[in-house]
Amino acid sequence: MLLRQGDPGTQVVLLVSGSTLITLTGTNGQQTMLAVRGPGELLGELAVLDAQPRTASVIAAEPCRVHIIPAADFVAFVRQHDLLTPLLRHAIARVREAEAVRLELATAPVPVRLAAALRRLGTVSASGFPCLVRLTQTELSQLIGASRNAVGSAVKPWREQGWLDTEAGGGLIIRDLRSIEAHAVSQR
Repeated sequence: MLLRQGDPGTQVVLLVSGSTLITLTGTNGQQTMLAVRGPGELLGELAVLDAQPRTASVIAAEPCRVHIIPAADFVAFVRQHDLLTPLLRHAIARVREAEAVRLELATAPVPVRLAAALRRLGTVSASGFPCLVRLTQTELSQLIGASRNAVGSAVKPWREQGWLDTEAGGGLIIRDLRSIEAHAVSQR
C-alpha cells in the first residue's frame, strides 16, 4: 500500500519503475479498480494540492521503485517552477481518460472493454508488445466492470489463437494486440 484512501495528503509518490493499481473502496467495503499507473506517474498529488483527503488508494502491483516527496517540498517545487498549469492539464487528461472509460463500460461488450483495457495496460508497460500484464482475471474483471467468467470467456479464443498467453500465477502475456482488438470488435 503506497497511499491509502481517506488519508491526508502528506506526500506525493513519483513512480520510477513498476506499476500500481488505483483502487476505490465504497462505503460498504466493496472495492473497484480505477486505473493502473506505470513509471513516470505522479501519485497522490491532488490531495497535496487541494489539501483534501486522498480519494483512492494506490497499491503496488509488482515491485516498484519510488521517490517519496513531502507535501511541503512538492508544493514549493510546483510554485518555484510554475508547474500548476501543467499539473492541471495532467489532471484534466486523467478526467478525460476516466470519462472515455466510463462510456466504454456503459456501452461496449466485455471483449471490447477488455481489449481496450489491455491496450491501456500495454501503454503503461515500458517494454511495448509483447508485454506482461500483471493482473489476474479477477482484477481485470474489476477494471472493466465484468464478471471473472466473462473475462475468461473473452480471453479463451485469444489464447487459442496465440494472441495472448496466461501466466500460472495470474497475469497475461499480450502477443498480438491488433488481432485481439479486431476480434473483439468483430464480435459486437
